[in-house]
Amino acid sequence: MLLLKSLHIISMVTWFAGLFYLPRLFVYHAMTSDKLGSERFKTMERKLYFGIMMPSAALVIISGIWLWMGWGFYGKWLMLKTLLVFALIGYHFFCWILLNNFKNDMNSRTHVWYRWFNEIPVVFLILIVLLVELKPF
Repeated sequence: MLLLKSLHIISMVTWFAGLFYLPRLFVYHAMTSDKLGSERFKTMERKLYFGIMMPSAALVIISGIWLWMGWGFYGKWLMLKTLLVFALIGYHFFCWILLNNFKNDMNSRTHVWYRWFNEIPVVFLILIVLLVELKPF
């Protein structure tokens, strides 16, 4: 079970790395005006999303369900953590929509908007870690 928990934590760290970096790429992409630079960002964003973020998110979800099945669903803190993870999955898929907007040269947002958008996963990370470690209720 500890090996599974370790896999869950490693996958979570990898997923969050992508959730932090992809919106940062969007910031720079939104500031790019040349075609070559835009194409470079499109490639980086696609590889990050499909090569790192999607597999990591899948491993987090699979290992989380497996841990839940092995240890049982207990405590309101875990229900809240699960709700936060669902919201984070929504953020993840919203990143996919934004990625497609860039891919199709349809981005309408500014780099400032993406700078704020980039901070959202930080809030999720803080809340999830505090819930897991403190188990406040």
